[in-house]
Amino acid sequence: MKTRFNTRQLTILGLLTGILLLMAYTPLGYLNIGILAISFNVIPVALAAITLGPAGGAAAGAVFGLTSFLQCIGVGGISGMGAILFGINPVLAFIQRFVPRLLDGFLLGYIFRAIQKRKGARLGCFVTGFFSAFLNTLFFMAALILLFGNTEYLQEMIGGRNILLFVCSFVGINAVCEMIASTIITGAVGYALYRSRLFSSQR
Repeated sequence: MKTRFNTRQLTILGLLTGILLLMAYTPLGYLNIGILAISFNVIPVALAAITLGPAGGAAAGAVFGLTSFLQCIGVGGISGMGAILFGINPVLAFIQRFVPRLLDGFLLGYIFRAIQKRKGARLGCFVTGFFSAFLNTLFFMAALILLFGNTEYLQEMIGGRNILLFVCSFVGINAVCEMIASTIITGAVGYALYRSRLFSSQR
């Protein structure tokens, strides 16, 4: 029984990882509305955290972080900012792109468990969806400022403004739209998966 369940866990993680890679390297992971580019890449991470717990969330987050870093060197697309940060310091660029996503997925597993126990799985799925986007943005920007805040590149972007004001203006309405989209989609899909009993050990 234990072997069957472990195989099922690996299958679910493999499917979610495949979906994440597909979204990361195709337009499926983004919705362009005018000048806005809303990313859905945090959703498979949240679903992994819901279905597989902190370890599954961390694994999916690590995949997301790796794809984000690879875009710094032009693999699967190009990130303009990532390329510049990589040119400044490749090691710090890797940390800034990888660690926030891994940490996001890991914490989401605990967030879902905590809300599930107190308020039920349905609310837990929606709350986890919200925090998947919120924590991703928070950790990403915190790492950016901590690791590259003293560089000429970032100082020019900040332009002497208050750090909080810079962060708000930088992430803008995109982050708000991502949080709304992630909350709704993760909540609906996550609860459907939960009800399917594909991962009953998480109950």
